This record gives sequence, structure tokens and C-alpha cells, in this order.
Amino acid sequence: MDLIEAAAALEKFGGVNLSRTLAGVEVAVQGMASKDCTAALTKFGISGELLLAAGLMKRVTGQVNVLIHAMGILACLPRLLEAVETVEYVSLGAGNTGRSFDLETSHRVAEFKFIRWRGGPESIRQNQLFKDFYLLARSKTHKQKCLYVLGTEYPLKFFNSRRALSSVLSRHDKVAKLFRSDFGEHYEVVRDYYHDHKDIVKIEDVSSYVPDLIADEIAESD
Repeated sequence: MDLIEAAAALEKFGGVNLSRTLAGVEVAVQGMASKDCTAALTKFGISGELLLAAGLMKRVTGQVNVLIHAMGILACLPRLLEAVETVEYVSLGAGNTGRSFDLETSHRVAEFKFIRWRGGPESIRQNQLFKDFYLLARSKTHKQKCLYVLGTEYPLKFFNSRRALSSVLSRHDKVAKLFRSDFGEHYEVVRDYYHDHKDIVKIEDVSSYVPDLIADEIAESD
């Protein structure tokens, strides 16, 4: 099965509204006995082929997110770099690459978050953003420290919030241990930590550097 076939299979099953389609399936299977399952699944178009299509699209989606991140960084470089500044490394792949940050140059270290913030409950995104800010802030380098985002409104709203740090760090055990080693129980909420460290890391909007991401509302997932 190729990508075109997989996309067609998922579109055929989901119809105009996937949530509505699944809600219909939920109602239909209520009270169903084992002997009726095969016929019902066939009726709704649920098959091993559909599951294969979903798995294939999930793998591709993950690769697309990596590609967005990599291409976004590279697209920003011509606008970010100063005339006398040179790239020491970029970390474009997914996962642990053995490098501390997305970018290090002769003048700066930087992390990039190509996420379209929506302003709702975005705790996972906030957690990742805080982790990047904190690791930049605690870095021993004397270079400029930068956190590049698509729009600063919601990131700054989060950094000035009273969200508990215990919640923000709950999914990052290693970072949580580092943070408590650095500060103990001195900070309880995000805004208190940010207030004391906001001048260490520059948070900058790079939307104008990657207008195609904004125009098509493409962004990285969590």
C-alpha cells in the first residue's frame, strides 16, 4: 500500500467528519455479540487494510514533523545569522542526537519550536517549552541564548502564569531532578522562575522568517 492508497482508504472511512463516523460505530456496536462482529466490521469498512493505512500515515506524519522542524531551522538561518557569525552545528534529526541544542553558532545557542499555539489547554507544549527555556538558561555558555517560536503571545502568557512547576516537570524526570538540584523548593510556579531568568534567554518570534508555515497553518505536533 502506498501513501495515496492509504490516504484514500482513511478518507473513505472517515467521511466528512471522522468523529461523527466513530460516534455512529459506537452506537452500532452496543449490545453486539461475538457472532455479529465480523459482519458489522465489514459493514463499516473496518479491516486489516484500514488499520495498515492508519499505521502507514502515522509513521509518515512523524517523519513530516521532523522535516518541518529541520526545514524551519534551515529557513531561519539566513535571517538569523549576523555577517560575522558562523554555524558550529545544527541538530536536525529526531531524538537524542548527542548535541545540547538545535543550533549552536559562534555567537549563540538556540532552540526552535515551530508550533502554532491555539490558546487553549496546551500542557504538553508548555512542558516542552519550559524544558527548552530552562536548559538554555542553565547552560554554562557565555553565548547568547535564544528560544525561537511562532508568535510570542501564548508562550509569554504561559511563562507569566501560576501553573505549578511540579505539573510542568512531571513528564520529564531527568529535567525535574536537575531543576530541584539547582533550586530545591525555591520555585513553585512558572512565573516566579521566569521572572528571575527572563533576561538570560531571548524569546523571539520567527514567524516572518517562515511565512509558509503560517500561511498554510502547518506546525509541529506535540
